[in-house]
Order: sequence, then C-alpha cells, then structure tokens
Amino acid sequence: MGSLESGLVVPLKRDNLGRSSSRTERQHSFLQRNRSRFSRFLFFKKLDYLLWICTVAVFLFFVVIFQLFLPGSVTVMDESQGSLRDFDKVPADLMFLKEMGLLDFGEEVTFLPLKLMEKFQSEDKDVNLTSVFHRKLHRFGYRKPQLALVFPDLLIDPQQLQMVTIAIALREIGYAIQVYSLEDGRAHEVWRNIGVPVAILQTGREKASFVNWLNYDGILVNSLEAKVVISNIMQEPFKSLPLVWTIHEGTLATRARNYASSGQLELLNDWKKVFNRATVVVFPDYVLPMMYSAFDAGNYYVIPGSPAKAWEADTNMDLYNDTVRVKMGFKPDDLVIAIVGTQFMYRGLWLEHALILRALLPLFSEVSVENESNSPIKVMILSGDSTSNYSVVIEAIAHNLHYPLGVVKHMAAEGDVDSVLNTADVVIYGSFLEEQTFPEILVKALCFRKPIIAPDLSNIRKYVDDRVNGYLFPKENIKALTHIILQVITNGKISPFARNIASIGRGSVKNLMALETIEGYAMLLENVLKLPSEVAFPKSIKELSPKLKEEWQWHLFEAFLNSTHEDRTSRSNRFLNQIELLQSNHTERDSYLPVPETDDSFLYDIWKEEKDIEMLNVRKRREEEELKDRIDQSHGTWDEVYRSAKRADRTKNDLHERDEGELERTGQPLCIYEPYLGEGTWPFLHHRSLYRGIGLSSKGRRPRRDDVDAPSRLPLLNNPYYRDILGEYGAFFAIANRIDRLHKNAWIGFQSWRATANKFRIHKIHIFVKSFSF
Repeated sequence: MGSLESGLVVPLKRDNLGRSSSRTERQHSFLQRNRSRFSRFLFFKKLDYLLWICTVAVFLFFVVIFQLFLPGSVTVMDESQGSLRDFDKVPADLMFLKEMGLLDFGEEVTFLPLKLMEKFQSEDKDVNLTSVFHRKLHRFGYRKPQLALVFPDLLIDPQQLQMVTIAIALREIGYAIQVYSLEDGRAHEVWRNIGVPVAILQTGREKASFVNWLNYDGILVNSLEAKVVISNIMQEPFKSLPLVWTIHEGTLATRARNYASSGQLELLNDWKKVFNRATVVVFPDYVLPMMYSAFDAGNYYVIPGSPAKAWEADTNMDLYNDTVRVKMGFKPDDLVIAIVGTQFMYRGLWLEHALILRALLPLFSEVSVENESNSPIKVMILSGDSTSNYSVVIEAIAHNLHYPLGVVKHMAAEGDVDSVLNTADVVIYGSFLEEQTFPEILVKALCFRKPIIAPDLSNIRKYVDDRVNGYLFPKENIKALTHIILQVITNGKISPFARNIASIGRGSVKNLMALETIEGYAMLLENVLKLPSEVAFPKSIKELSPKLKEEWQWHLFEAFLNSTHEDRTSRSNRFLNQIELLQSNHTERDSYLPVPETDDSFLYDIWKEEKDIEMLNVRKRREEEELKDRIDQSHGTWDEVYRSAKRADRTKNDLHERDEGELERTGQPLCIYEPYLGEGTWPFLHHRSLYRGIGLSSKGRRPRRDDVDAPSRLPLLNNPYYRDILGEYGAFFAIANRIDRLHKNAWIGFQSWRATANKFRIHKIHIFVKSFSF
C-alpha cells in the first residue's frame, strides 16, 4: 500500500524512471517530502530560469547607467594628471579661460599611416606559402641585390649627406648601388671617393639617356625634381619595379590647394599618378604626409631623422648677430625666453601657454626695475599664424596674469623661426601632447646651442637626459618648471651650468636620429624588395657596426660645409614653376581651337545621314559580291595571290601601309626580330630595315612602325600569366606559328632589346641566326 501511495504523489514518468531499485524509490520519496514550498512552486509552475537571469542582467545594467550619470561622477578625473587636468582647481588668474570655454587640452593630432610593413610581410608570406606547396625554392645567391639611387642633381646639401650615409650602410650589409643624376655637381666627387659609380642622365630630346631599370631590384628616388624619371618608370616593363620615393620639400603641398581652387585639374591629376606609381613615399617627419594628403594613395611612410637642421645651423651660424635682435625689437642686453610647441593648433594649446606663463611669474619678482615695461626679461610665444587672432588671446592671458606691458610677445610660427630661436636665450617647449617623434623645433634649438626645457614626454625623454643635454620637468607638476627656470636664469643671466648643458646638447644633436633613419631604410627595403632566387639576401642591419649607423658621414663633406649652396626649396619652386608654365602653354594651345556650338537636332540629322550612307554601301557591296560569283575571273600568278593575301591580312590586323623599312627588307636574306613589351622599351629598339619589332602585347606598340603583333598570331599571349611565364620566348612561338604568312626571308634572327639597353655592340658576323625549313 505504501508503494501505491507514493505512486500517487510522484508523476508517472518519474515513477517509470525510478523503478530500478527500492533504495532509489525510498530516497526519491524522502526528497519529495523535504522540498520547500518555493521549490515546489518553481518546479510545478515550470518557470524558465533564463527569464530570471535576463531580468537580473537588465537590472544591473540600468544600475550602472544610473551611477555613471550621477552629478558627483561627472567631474572625476585622472589623479595622475594633477593640477593640469583638475578643472575645479583652476587658479583665480586663469578663471577667464574657463569662462571662455578654452580650458581644454584638446586631442592629439597625429598621422596614422596604413600598415605598409604588415602589408608587405603578408604578401611575402603568401609567396613563400605558394612556393612551399608547389615547389621548393632554391636560392643560388650568386649576385648582390642591385639598387639604383636617382637624384635631380649632385649639389652639396643635407639630402646628399643623408643618402651617402645610408648608401654606405647598405653596401656594408650586402647591397650593390648605382647612382643616377639629372645634373652633375660637387657631390659627384663624394660618391666617387666611396666607390659608388655615378651616371649623368641627359633629358634633352636630341641626346636623351635611357636606362634599363630591369637591371635593378629596387629604385630609390629623391626629391620632387626627379619626377621625369618616375614618369619613365611608370611605363611597361618597369611598372612592377619597387620604387621608394623620398620627399623632403613641402612646396608642392602648398601649391596643391591652389591647383584645386584654380581648376588646374590636369596638373593635379598628373601628380597623383606619379604618387600612385611609387611603392612607398617616404617622408622625414610626420607633418609632411598630412600636408600631402591630397595625393595620398595609401603608400605613405615616415622614417624620421635628417641632418638638415644641424647642417643649416653650421652654415648659417655666422649670419645671426645682434642686428637680428634689434630688428625683432629687443635690446642686446635683454634676456629672451622663447616658448615653442607643436606645429599644429589645437584647443588646449592656449591653456598650456597660460600655465607656462604662470610658472614664469616668479622670475619677474626677482628682477627689480624702476619701470616694469623696461624689464630686461622678455617672453616670446612662437605659435599659430599671422591670420589668426592668437595674439589677442596671448595679450589677454598676459594681462590677467599681471605681466608688465610689452613683456610677452606673440610671433607667428610661419615666420623666420631660425631668427626667433637664435635670438632667444632659453627655449621652453610648451606643448604637452605626445609627439610621434622628437620635435623638430627642439632640434633647431639644440643646434643653436640654446638650453632647452621640455616636459618629460616619451619621445623627448628618449633623446634628452635631464641636466645633461637639457632640462625635463613633469608635465603634471608645473611648479617644477618654476624651480628649473630659476636655476637656469640667475640675476637676469644664464647660469654657467646651463650654458655647459647647451654646449653638450649641440654635440648630441649633430647625429640625432641617424640610427633610426638608417635602420628604417634598411627595414623598408627588406620588406619591399622581392628578390629572385639568384640574388643573395643581405645581412641584417643589426649586424652593422655601430659607428656606421649611429653617425652621419660628416667627414666626407667637411670640405664643402663652408661653401654656399642653393636652397633646395628655391630649386623646387623653380622646378614647379617650369611645370606650371608648360601646363599653361598646353592649356592655352587647346583653348585656341574653335569649339563648335552643339545642336542636338543638327547632330541627329548628321547621324541619320551617315547611317543611311552606311546601309547603301553595305547593300552595294553585297550586290557586287553576288556578281563576282557569277563571272569567271582570272586567278593570276602566285605572286599576285600572295600580295593580295598579304594586303588582306594587313587590313584585317589593322596595320598601316608598307613603310620604307618593310620595302627594303623584302630584298634582304636576313630579318632580325626584337621582342619588346611596353613603351619603356621603345628607345632601345632599332629603326633600320634589318630589324623588325614584335610587340608581346597589343598595348604599347610603336605607332607608324611595321611591328608584328604577337598576340594576334599567338592568342595565348593575351593572358598576362602566360605572357610573363614565356617572356621573350613567346615571340619565338608567335613567329613560328604560320611563319610562311609573315616571314619571306631565307634567314631569321632574334635579339633582345636588353642587348641595346646594356650597350652590347653586336656586329653582323656575331648575330646568331637560324634557318627554318618548311
């Protein structure tokens, strides 16, 4: 009876599952009796546990949102930023900035290039993976990787010093280098002294020089003025060669805006094509790529570092004297403090300048003068441009901080920065943004032997040792800046210790970032170049001697440092003026052509008339063909039939009429065919009747020449894959296919266009010819 009662309490399916043993039934009935009401409620009502979990999650989410928007949590700031980030603890003399809405540090302005290195590395992995699956790639390594360095001229300038240093390092790790230049100069002697061959390219129409760029595994082009060389490399068969283009000038970036506004779209598009051709466009700093954003094709890359600032400081040091101070409104005995910063304007810059000025106030309390306006200490703030109202803001900050009238002066950053830095006695870097590299303006200040004071940002701390070659202060603690400035300036003069630090800084900046530049180019070439199996891999740049990669090769240019040389910017402006003049002449020539007025009804009548004439001609041609079939015609001789077939074949392939070369070739026993691909090979092809070109592609064939169209004779060459695999052998097969219809000479020969490009002199007795029998 007990089992029956228990069976009434337990559901049927639970009873069926629990009949295995009596012990299990007793335990089950015991658990049944001890269940609480809440558990029975959950089980019997069959509530979903997932519903309870979702309800609790939604409740917690709204609790977090409510907590975030509580009034007390809005002003929570990072404690590590100290007084600079705590807006509620603004001093009374800076409250006007908060009222104006200027109490904000802004966001960082940075250049974020595309991950070019990762892109090249992924492509290299794909190639290696393909070679592993298909066949094992054996590397013979019997020659070095060949590099071509192209310059617009060989004048003595900082760019030559940089590339000479890079070339020496690359040769040490296994590269072979050839220098090309459009103009000769005194740097030719420097290249010759280090054992690098130099070739001067002629650009005139009558005596133009052409180079077979396929002899090189990579090309390094320098300066905007080498654009003509890049235009040649844009053509086949050089389009796929790795090209690294280094640009130091910003002149084209400033003119690009005028091109767009004035409607010079052809000139703008022409430059865009040149930028697109480059595999990588290298800039020496992070400002230039943002200036050249109009031409950005996703191939920009920054390798920071250049000896240009140290070079300019050495050559222009004698030009600055006390007369420069007088022109800028300062006395010879004045102590000038220059506050500099980043090249970009951002909202928080005003607050940072205000905090710097407030930290300098104790300096004026130590200097006692009868008239405050004649204070021997002057402050210059170098920022902004002449068109902005930043001078008004600086005056308002100085007035609220109770600075003497005329002590604080604003200078536009677009002016003569070198004169400002040379006039200053102390340079303070007043920007707290994390720079992507060491600030260029601090490099100039160090070159002029000025003691620098800067916040301890990561890229500044990397090159400046506190109290060794400069002064560093925590950006969270402005009071530390006050202590430093009081140590640097004592009794209105620069302390001897500060002058010693400035001298050490001048020595350290001479080779600043040379290591980053050399390693950057070596790593870039390692990822960009696709070396074939016969080329030996270069050594790692890490194995290079520190002396060759941590210093610029100043000793090679010591004899030229005191000589005067033309500024690269002025040469670049003159080059751009010539291009603009040629473009304007071309535009004016086109504008002289009469432009007929378009009338839609008139155009329709012309089209209808042409259509009717075409239909009449087709009908007439069909009638003539029908009449020819009914009339007996003489077939003529074999020569007449051959000439007719030749003429029809020429018309079918859209060829021109026979030229003098073809007429002369009919009476010769030998014809030499020159396979070529693209317009880049045209200068290396012969024009005599003994030779005849054969184009491997339907595009890029020479106009008004009796060249053979290889794809029309061998359709397999229309596929780029098979055309690249066969190479010039595709021309052999195209000629051999139905050779009777093309070649009537007794002997046939082939000569590559590269033989002429490499200046091989082949005489008739040395030509390899082969007779075909049919």
